[in-house]
Amino acid sequence: MMKKIKLSNMLIVLILSLGAIIMVGPLLWMISTSLKDKAGVFQLPPQWIPNPVRFDAYKRLSELDTLFSGIKNTVIVSLSVTIIGTLTSSLAAFSFAKLRMPFKDVLFLLLLAALMIPYPAVMIPQFMMFSKIGWVDTLLPLIIPGMFGNITMIFFLRQYLSNIPDSIVEAAKIDGAGYLQTFFQLIFPLIRPAIAAQFILWFMGAWNDYLAPLIYLNSPEKQTLQVVIANLNAAYAIQTDYPLIMAASVVSLLPVLVVFIIFQKQIIESVALSGMKG
Repeated sequence: MMKKIKLSNMLIVLILSLGAIIMVGPLLWMISTSLKDKAGVFQLPPQWIPNPVRFDAYKRLSELDTLFSGIKNTVIVSLSVTIIGTLTSSLAAFSFAKLRMPFKDVLFLLLLAALMIPYPAVMIPQFMMFSKIGWVDTLLPLIIPGMFGNITMIFFLRQYLSNIPDSIVEAAKIDGAGYLQTFFQLIFPLIRPAIAAQFILWFMGAWNDYLAPLIYLNSPEKQTLQVVIANLNAAYAIQTDYPLIMAASVVSLLPVLVVFIIFQKQIIESVALSGMKG
């Protein structure tokens, strides 16, 4: 029996290790390629560790004006959407989970029904609406809708809040606390790990969004980083300048890694709490 358990554990470790290599391998190759010259990319056998290490691609990348405007626009969109949207999503989830209001369950079901509508189905009507009010070629179509909340985030936070006793809210109400005071002083600290986990997922989605900026943004100085990288790929892939393209991809990846490092403790706590309650 023990031998079977050990064998199954070894098999699981082997499969997970293989999966980790498959996922991490392209990332390491991207970083390696960004530190080579054009000739080094096609060298046989391939070199995982560049010799010599070259930063020419990053130097040439820093000379592109569109890179810095792309980073600035992406930071503006990602932070404004995720910070304000997380606040509104948290308040909405708190309302659905703990407040007594008429037709609460019906409204929540209608909200979930919106998840089933694919984005391409509303893409053209949204574009026509934003075009009529003069928002095309601005960052507003990427920012304003997200500020009203994220349906997925509202759903997960509402489910997380259902594990918190209603007696906490009732006790705060008896003590004279308002709903906002109850949320920020009592509820928010309890659901902070779940908020952090959802925040980083939303931030990654907003940072890596390509379709919406491609639709609404036309001017090079208004484009986000992902559109800038796509344009670099179209312009330099023909010249086989893969070090420059990979350098731009590494620069795009860094902010997501920083956010993950900052919030990794909260994410681990969220996973642990979910496991205990499940």
